[in-house]
Parts: sequence; C-alpha cells; structure tokens
Amino acid sequence: MAKTFVVACGGTGGHVFPGLAVADELERRGHTVEVWLAGRDIEACATGDSERKLFATGMRQASLRTLPHALRSVWSCRERIKSLNPDALLAMGSYSSLPPVLAAHLRRVPVVLHEANTVPGKAVEVLSRYAAMTAYSFAGTEKWLHGRRTCRTGLPVRSDLQGCERFSEIPDGAFTFFVTGGSQGARRVNELVSQAMCLLKQSGTYEFYVIHQCGQADEQHLRERYQSAGVNAKVCAFIREMGSAYATADFVIARAGASTCWELCLLGKPALLIPLPEAKRNHQHLNAAALMNGGGVDEGIQSELSGRSIMRYLQNKIKSPEKLASMGAALKALAVPDAAFRVADVMESV
Repeated sequence: MAKTFVVACGGTGGHVFPGLAVADELERRGHTVEVWLAGRDIEACATGDSERKLFATGMRQASLRTLPHALRSVWSCRERIKSLNPDALLAMGSYSSLPPVLAAHLRRVPVVLHEANTVPGKAVEVLSRYAAMTAYSFAGTEKWLHGRRTCRTGLPVRSDLQGCERFSEIPDGAFTFFVTGGSQGARRVNELVSQAMCLLKQSGTYEFYVIHQCGQADEQHLRERYQSAGVNAKVCAFIREMGSAYATADFVIARAGASTCWELCLLGKPALLIPLPEAKRNHQHLNAAALMNGGGVDEGIQSELSGRSIMRYLQNKIKSPEKLASMGAALKALAVPDAAFRVADVMESV
C-alpha cells in the first residue's frame, strides 16, 4: 500500500546525499516522498537539478541568537505536516532535524532518526527519545543510545557513484589522487596536500594526476599553485561527477566524515583520512579508526602533518600497488551496499 513520507536531510552534503538515497528507494517502492532541507546554499549544490519537490524549513545553526528562527521553523514544519499528513518522517541528524522531529512529535507522526557517525550528535541523542526507531551506521554506535530502540542499517550512499566512467582527460594507467575535504572543502587539508603534491612533482620520480575538490574559497588559489608547479590537476570547488572522480582515483585523501567513509567502503578506494580536529565528540577520528581497524585506511593527525611528510607517505603508496589492493579489499568487506534499502524497510515498518 502506497504511503506518504517526509525525509528531512538538511545541513551539509553529508546529510543530504544519504537522505536522497533513501527518498529514491522509497519512491521506487511506489511511495510519495517530500524532501525537507534547511534552505542553505550548499544544499543546492547537493540536490543539483533534481525535479523533486523540496520544502525549506528555514532552520539555522542552533544557538540562543537563532532561537526565534527555530521556533518559526517548528511552526512552519507543523503546518506542513498538518497539510501533508505523512505516515512517517525520517530525519538524518544535525541541527536541521530539530524542527521536523519536534513538529512530527506534536502531530503524532512516527519518527525515524538516522545517525551517520560513530558517536551520535547532540541532536540525535536528544531527539531519539521521540523516535520510533533510531538507525545507525557504524557497529558500536548503539552503546551511546542506551534505552532507545535502535537498529544498524549502515549509511545510505548515493547510487550514482557506482559504474561510472573515468574522467576522459586523465589517461588510463596514470596514478591519480583524489583530494576532498567534503562538499564545502577543508582549508588545512587543501594547504597541506597541495604542498605535498608540488613537492612530489619536484621530486621528478613519478608521473601523477590530482583531482581536488576544494570548496569555493580556495579554488583559484589552488588552481594557480598547481599550474605554477606543473602538477596535472583538475581543481573544482564542488564536483558533481563524484562517481567519475572515484572511478579515476587510485588513492583518496579526505576528511573522515561519515559519507566519505562509507563511499570509500562501497567503492573499495584506499585512503589517507585526516579527521577534522574540531569535530564534535571527536567523531571524525572515531570514524577513521573504525575503517583503520579493518585495514582499509591510514589516519593522519592534522597537527602532526606537513607537506613533506605527506609527500613521503604518498611516495610509499605509489610504490606499493599490492598494499593498495589489500586496503581496497578490506574496505569493501566493511561496506553495507543495501543501506538505503534497510532504512526504507524501517520507514515502512513504523
């Protein structure tokens, strides 16, 4: 029997993409789905040219200063739920989940939460008391949600990442690094890794290419730096063709956001993860540790890294194709390719 669902996945690309993957799966099953976002510019990059109907909650980062916006957002969500009358609401975490979940609770609509990281964020920890079920991605997350109804689903990964063609401008057989700080870039990662790539080029030992998703603020600077150093580089503020970027890459250097971690697992791409030091509850370090324990990635502590140390590390990786293959296989063993299917099952069950 066809139902109506709301998927609230506002915030960053790391929340939007998994939510859209579940929405796609629910629609494939014949259900009606409305996607709710916060209304941030970065969400437009993530949704692209989608014709799906979207609703903007207007929620901002939670603080005392934004409390009036939060109250208006709860009211707006409550009125939308009253009009739509959904059978259940899925919230993918972050501050943007607060108004949709509270509004659904007020209207007695069943709520499913999803936690992407190893350690639940404050929003999921607080809101899980209102949830019919809290789904999670990494083994061990449930210990942080004592007394709540939980199930492990893995993190849904966008379906368009698999089976993509390589970037045509990068020759087959050319060793290629893919550098990404996430959908908004990461300035310190950009600085360290671009230094390392320029030093690697100066060494003259290897021919290589770089794909670098860097965020808008650093795009021009990095393009000029690579060009002046003679590094073959494709520099983009935001890459829509992420499947092609991964298909072309032999090795990935990235932050340790949950979406990146599960994309690496799905595609079996070995990586150096550099966790964001300021990540709440140190969750990026714990995300990286979960993959490192399986043997699929290495972790770099940002404060201990330099351009030269990363360059030497990358030299060793280029020289060790067998090691890269074993790292990729270890990641694939951790993958949960049917995560969107599992979350959709939970939505139907509540």
